[in-house]
Amino acid sequence: MPRQIALQDLDLAGIIRDGDHLVWGSGTGQPVQLIRKFLEQRHQIGRTSVFLGGISYTDALKPEHADVVNFSGFGAMARLRGFCRAGALSVIPCHLSGLCTYLESGIIPSDVVMLKLSSPDNSGQYSFSLENDYLQAAMARARVVIAEVNEHLPWTYFDGNLPASRIDYVVPTSDPPIEIASASFGTLEQQIARNISNYIEDGSTIEIGIGAIPDAVLADLGDRRDLGIHSGLIGDRVADLMERGVITNARKPIDNGLTVCGSLRGTRRLYQFAHRNRAIRLFTFMHTHRAEVLSQLDNFVAINSAIEVDLTGQINAEIASGVQVGGVGGQGDFLRGANLAARGHAIVAMPSTALDGKASRIVPRLSGVVTTARSDADLIVTEFGTAELRGQPLDERARRMITIAHPTFRESLEQEAREIQKRGI
Repeated sequence: MPRQIALQDLDLAGIIRDGDHLVWGSGTGQPVQLIRKFLEQRHQIGRTSVFLGGISYTDALKPEHADVVNFSGFGAMARLRGFCRAGALSVIPCHLSGLCTYLESGIIPSDVVMLKLSSPDNSGQYSFSLENDYLQAAMARARVVIAEVNEHLPWTYFDGNLPASRIDYVVPTSDPPIEIASASFGTLEQQIARNISNYIEDGSTIEIGIGAIPDAVLADLGDRRDLGIHSGLIGDRVADLMERGVITNARKPIDNGLTVCGSLRGTRRLYQFAHRNRAIRLFTFMHTHRAEVLSQLDNFVAINSAIEVDLTGQINAEIASGVQVGGVGGQGDFLRGANLAARGHAIVAMPSTALDGKASRIVPRLSGVVTTARSDADLIVTEFGTAELRGQPLDERARRMITIAHPTFRESLEQEAREIQKRGI
């Protein structure tokens, strides 16, 4: 049985060793109180390395903490962007489908794992609650598992099991869970959403994130029936559609009747809805992101975003103005899976411009890295329509991309397209 320690009495220097590699949860699954305690005691512990996922919503982490801690992650979203600008975060480019394997094999070491869990149920079973993504894989090799157990977190169903015997230390906490409110959206996002919803029919299974465009898409689907969800994460609007009977998961060929995700990122509304709700199940990346799973979903619609897309379909979802603002994440996994599904659609949606209309997001050549290869590009969507790229040659791709660019930039893009055609690249 785990040893219970009050937060104020927790001496991590007696648990974590100099040179250890730590892994903790990402997003809403960050064990914030354990993180604060670790950072307070970092000099007593010694030099360590921390894999912290790809997104952080807490202000507990600051670049100056990298004085004796080497931070790494699979991306730099939300508050982690400041870490990259300060040179305090090493980004590991990887598809999320492979992350669990990296942890299980020790490519990414995990001597100590810090979890954020709900209180146990009547049988003594703990729940990962808000995030189940890669933590089970990290625990498989860990010497020590420390759990921040929060009485205010929902108890959610997940794959596998989490017996008390696998936890070494339990630290009770009672701070409010991290909440991510639904995004507001305007006419631009609504037009993009309408263009996307043309590809979503009754019985489709959807992968979608959170933010203005995803929320606009979900708000536009009230007239659909028997939609399914198989996604890396879900927010409040998924709960809304489940309550209204729009999302039933009834036609999914696998995980029938289940909303599948790895993370809950919403408000108390979602968390209360998910508490002991058997229609929602949290899976690891091995199930949410792997192509051999996604390809079985038949009518699978993957909806992702980008910073920019070039005229041939290469997608940059990581670098903006020379700064890391994202990661490889699940985009490549979901686009590949949707392309393999029998009637799948792999959608990348974005506004046509950035910087208040001063820059086009459709570009002759990427200013950042290639997150997703043009061979995996399918549907690129802006407020001006959809460019269907699958199976199209380069010159036709360029023509279709220009039709969905902002009119201000179309002439210059056409000139660049002619040069691309001459070069044949």
